[in-house]
Amino acid sequence: MFGIADDSVFSDFEEKELQTPCPRKELDGRIIYVSRELRMPKEWGAPVLCDFGSAMAGGIEHSEDIQPNIYRAPEVILEVPWSYSVDIWNVGCMIWDIFEGESLFTGQDPELQTYRSRAHLAEMVSLLGPPPLSLLAQGKLSSKFFSDKGDFCAEIPLPDRIQLEDRETTLEGQDKATFLRFMRKMLQWEPGKRSSARELKEDEWIRKNL
Repeated sequence: MFGIADDSVFSDFEEKELQTPCPRKELDGRIIYVSRELRMPKEWGAPVLCDFGSAMAGGIEHSEDIQPNIYRAPEVILEVPWSYSVDIWNVGCMIWDIFEGESLFTGQDPELQTYRSRAHLAEMVSLLGPPPLSLLAQGKLSSKFFSDKGDFCAEIPLPDRIQLEDRETTLEGQDKATFLRFMRKMLQWEPGKRSSARELKEDEWIRKNL
């Protein structure tokens, strides 16, 4: 979510509610109101992280399935023990979605027309190249999707190889280069190669846009 640095949004809301109260009714001892929209602010505040309903203790390895389908990190799909770095993968995917207006991965299986792990991994291979054998060696489900040599073998064709540079169409020149460097700090097969949140907040693309 984004914070709001323009408090007039709320004072306008209050004034409209005082002048023309929205419809309401009482039901079972509760008052139910029709929603009134807030107008768009003139100035946005800083991003705010929210929705910690599925939060769990970090610092220890987990193996359970988490994350909405299209945001699942590679180690979650392969059942490699995971920790904090799955959130960094999520951040990368979500920033891409917001900034580019489309999802980086869909996981849509071409045969079944629904989300499947094999289709999601195929898209990752197309974008990032094959996963390192060191990662596959840790996954309980790796053999379901990859051979002992690391070749994709999940019975669906791999999409044509595409670069992040080709997917990114919003920026040009140095701005594009710094944005893509920022994305690559998060979109790494190996959890240990992803930047930490502390490191990311000092990234040149973030600092420039603050």
